[in-house]
Amino acid sequence: MSRPVLAYPGSRYIPPAPVDLTDKATRERLSGPGLRAFFNIMTRWGVRDGDARALLGGVTNGPYYEMKRQPDRVLDVDRLTRVSLLVGIFKALHVLYSEGLADRWVLLPNTHRLFAGSTPLEFMVRGGLPAMQTVRRLLDARRAG
Repeated sequence: MSRPVLAYPGSRYIPPAPVDLTDKATRERLSGPGLRAFFNIMTRWGVRDGDARALLGGVTNGPYYEMKRQPDRVLDVDRLTRVSLLVGIFKALHVLYSEGLADRWVLLPNTHRLFAGSTPLEFMVRGGLPAMQTVRRLLDARRAG
């Protein structure tokens, strides 16, 4: 007796290929708009420059303020990934909550066991890229309901 072959049902949906951040032309296209979005988000959230520098991966003062003055530059893969995660977090918050709460959420102490009473911002600053990925997944899961 032969076993039936299991397969996923057919679908017309074909997901797009992931963006190749190793491609310099792609990073050139995304970096300027991404950095402008990052600085706008930091302003909307009320994040201090020191914490914003940490979210970018520990950028020192000089390069940080140069990026702020002149965002049209090419970011490396790590920084562009961080910016992308933060933009996704921002978007997810605005889907889940009213504008006022969405923009304050990262600065509010949170009782979710992930944050253990600290703010999501503190969690992301302490945990770096893995923590940002975790917050993004948490919000995406809440959004999917």
